Amino acid sequence: MTPNVLRWFSLVAILWLQSINGTNLSFPAYSSQLKEFLSISQFKLNYLSFASDAGKVLGFVSGIAAVYLPLPLVLLAGGSLGFASYGLQYLCIVKKMFTLSFYQIWGLSFLAGNSICWINTACYIVAINSFPVNRQVAVGITASYQGLSGKIYTDIVQTFFYSSQREAASGYLLLNSLVPLVGCLVTAPMLMREAKTTSSSSWDVNVGFIVLFVVTIATGIYAVATSLLSAPAGLVLVGIVLFLLAPLAIPVGVGVKEIMSCGRNQQKVHDLEVPIEENQNKEDEEVFDEKVIVGVKEEVEWTKLCKKLDFWIYFGLYLFGPTVGLVFMNNLGQIAESRGCAATTSLVALSSSLGFFGRLLPSLLDYFLSRNKYMPSSPVSMAVSLVAMVASFLILLIDSDIALYISTAMIGVFSGALTSLSVTMTAELFGTKHFGVNHNIVVGSIPIGSFGFGLFAAKVYRDGAAFDGRFDGKCYGMYCFQTTLIFWGTLCSIAAVLSAVLYLRNRKFYSHKR
Repeated sequence: MTPNVLRWFSLVAILWLQSINGTNLSFPAYSSQLKEFLSISQFKLNYLSFASDAGKVLGFVSGIAAVYLPLPLVLLAGGSLGFASYGLQYLCIVKKMFTLSFYQIWGLSFLAGNSICWINTACYIVAINSFPVNRQVAVGITASYQGLSGKIYTDIVQTFFYSSQREAASGYLLLNSLVPLVGCLVTAPMLMREAKTTSSSSWDVNVGFIVLFVVTIATGIYAVATSLLSAPAGLVLVGIVLFLLAPLAIPVGVGVKEIMSCGRNQQKVHDLEVPIEENQNKEDEEVFDEKVIVGVKEEVEWTKLCKKLDFWIYFGLYLFGPTVGLVFMNNLGQIAESRGCAATTSLVALSSSLGFFGRLLPSLLDYFLSRNKYMPSSPVSMAVSLVAMVASFLILLIDSDIALYISTAMIGVFSGALTSLSVTMTAELFGTKHFGVNHNIVVGSIPIGSFGFGLFAAKVYRDGAAFDGRFDGKCYGMYCFQTTLIFWGTLCSIAAVLSAVLYLRNRKFYSHKR
């Protein structure tokens, strides 16, 4: 297998991994049942939600490991951590094979959250190494597929585990344990060798990414449509699987083209020697030019990040922006329940599907408009997304199921966009050499926000339940989350300001890059 074919196979493998790696995205679908399983309060449920996010505090360890270990081992380490953490929870909570304390379950949730970082790190590094010139597009497309995880797990549960809400909750835990590990075992051989930069023509790369964009957009449309329309869950799942297999056509097509080209070259090698050399020189010049355009501001070692003011602004931006979107998703089950909406699984599937489009959107714009002077920079795009998030939280203040669906969809789209943009901006501001560690340090802001902002939501919820005079700890009514939504919207406003500050500090770099 040639390096050019290998890197496309690696990219397809990453798509599959990311589509099943977002195990935390399904938490809202079974959080209410988990609360009953464990007989815990809203505060303790928030602590479990925080535990999954807290695992990202040690995400930088996966980045360091990736420097010294083969990427397949990094990948399998992530799959094994998830298998052990979710598997033990399943055996304890569902099968009652042994008893674990709440703090032990919290520790397992912590490991589960950390396992996502290991798989993400391996995926990002492979994407960047395989397509150095088009790294923003490669990373953005692969990251977008993680937005499908909630949709995929929901469809599997509705197909095989949906005889009752209790069985559905057990199904999520079982799937979260098994599916990522199986995915890592299947895809690890595709990452055994680092895909080297090849002399393939830019035409081949362009066609490959255009085909991938078409397949990706079609996959997203299908995911959204099946989330909104009623259809047999088994049939929907078959469709998703077929869409996930569709990108294989790209490496297969590249391989066939190379075989045919090799045959022609052998027949006319004496006529093609000079043109091949000339074309190679042109391609090298083109690659050089594109690398200059893509560029980074500077290469920063992770040990020196704390000395950079841009890092702390960026850290605060991530803390008050993308993290708030994740906290909202963690509380979506309780938000829907408090408003009397029973369609939590539909909301999770909708948010996940539109999050897929949100993650894809920056890559789509970057690929087709990167050389257009009207293309906004990453910080500006982040500011626009954050303003839209503020509007989403304001819409949530309307007592209507339609408002709930609209705002959930908007938060899904713009949270996804922020996640994708953050990957790009980390590489732009701090370089690609230490990307695995640097980005995991930035993502370390998630547990801080998850704990603080989630705890605030739990306190408002508890006060609402006390106001109702309920002894089961449940709150029903708009006031259960009203103050929380205003608070979250305010945080997103602060993040938008920080994004603008970051752009102003680096406007010369972004002007030159454009």
